[in-house]
Amino acid sequence: MAESAVRSGMTVAERIKELHEKKKALQEMGGAKRVEKQHAAGKLTARERVNKLVDEGSFQEQFGFAKHRCTFFGMEGKDLPADGVVTGCGTIDGRLVHLASQDFTVAGGAAGEVQCDKIVEMMKASLKTGSPFVFVNDSGGARIQEGIDSLAGYGRIFYHNVLLSGVVPQISMICGPCAGGAAYSPALTDFIIQTKKAQMFITGPSVIKQVTGEDVTAEQLGGPEAQMAYSGVVHFVAEDDEHAMAICQDLISYLPSNNVEDAPEHDHPDEFELDLSLNDIIPDNPKQGYDMFEVIKRIVDGGKYLEVQSTFAQNIIIAFGRINGRTVGIIANQPMVKAGCLDIDASDKSSRFIRFCNAFNIPLVTLVDVPGFMPGVEQEYGGIIRHGAKMLFVYSAATVPKVSVILRKAYGGAYLAMSGKDLGTDRCAAWPTAEIAVMGAEGAAGVVFRREIEAADDPKAKRAELIETYRETFSTPYVAGGRRMVDEVIEPAATRRYLAMALDSLVTKRELRPEKKHGLIPL
Repeated sequence: MAESAVRSGMTVAERIKELHEKKKALQEMGGAKRVEKQHAAGKLTARERVNKLVDEGSFQEQFGFAKHRCTFFGMEGKDLPADGVVTGCGTIDGRLVHLASQDFTVAGGAAGEVQCDKIVEMMKASLKTGSPFVFVNDSGGARIQEGIDSLAGYGRIFYHNVLLSGVVPQISMICGPCAGGAAYSPALTDFIIQTKKAQMFITGPSVIKQVTGEDVTAEQLGGPEAQMAYSGVVHFVAEDDEHAMAICQDLISYLPSNNVEDAPEHDHPDEFELDLSLNDIIPDNPKQGYDMFEVIKRIVDGGKYLEVQSTFAQNIIIAFGRINGRTVGIIANQPMVKAGCLDIDASDKSSRFIRFCNAFNIPLVTLVDVPGFMPGVEQEYGGIIRHGAKMLFVYSAATVPKVSVILRKAYGGAYLAMSGKDLGTDRCAAWPTAEIAVMGAEGAAGVVFRREIEAADDPKAKRAELIETYRETFSTPYVAGGRRMVDEVIEPAATRRYLAMALDSLVTKRELRPEKKHGLIPL
């Protein structure tokens, strides 16, 4: 009552001064000492991250004065500025985004009911405005003092992650700890950027030690190396917070704001001269590898692309690039790793990327040099059949423009899984070096001509002769061209021009599909 009486006697100027003081306190969040500790750990604060991410002066904060209502375990009357998360909207290169940035200087960034509701409000705003949602994670996890209210808050976040999925791009940044249930929200988003200072895992090292007896550090368990190279959970690894913000900015530049828009077009070179260096990419020895990145550099505008999951399943490459100023999603076998074979991880990695591109109107460019699916007991027991089937499913289901180029090997089911013509691919070109067959000539000759080889006076010479016969009969692009499995055989040097013209002709593509709720992707 006394405080109310004092406030009723305040002048307008005093009230404005009070506002400025409260806003200043919000800017300081956890206080100077905790900010200093955050900096000493090599991390930025929540507000510093926001300021690095969005255009200068564009951020408009929302719910800065939100307060928790917990009264248990010493929380009554405890002030947690902005309830430990900065929320609002801003622009990146002039394009609207909504975001939430957890602040570790406030109660370790722990998420309670109100913090979760603030995050959900930003997600709802993203849906309402058709703008990307960015969530910067730096939290010790659920606010234990709030019990099931905190748990329910996480549930609302997960629910809205699913509502946003396929409607607006969702990007998570892991800039500190992200443990337990908190890790599931990033996993439900489209892309995860993790800094080298951060860890994410469901169960921490101490619990693992207690339950299984395994000794593991937090870095070994949930560091970026573990979550990129081994688990494939993370899509980009950043050196630090500033690098993470730069990756996010670059990523958003390739993406549309929502599923009913196209990605922004960029200036591009008008010239499409022959790049004769591509004619020398494929080695004469069919068993020799080459670097597919050298091909990608020569077909995208300015040689610039953004690779996704660079150290996971490196036998396949997924990346965003631009051709003729328009964003494309690139899927390419990497002959330098496992000869470019498709395995379980490569199938999962590429399938999810294809699914994302289709949801957000991004045309698909597939570069094919695949000898087959990876053989072996481990792969079969791991479910290579159902994992490989994902690629057949997502390419068949994709309605965006699909253009493929067969550079060298395209064998068996893997040929089809790499956007084979009969999966609805709109344009399929082949280099003169392309070999399209059920299997490689060496393997096929041993099956088809087994008796002739066994009966020959010189089986080795006969085998070599029949291998060449099979290759000339089936393993050339002209046989596939005769069956209309290939639209055109092109000089490698003309690949960029071919892709640009094909994609231009497909801008107005429309594709009718049967009405249904959704298909059932193999899991």
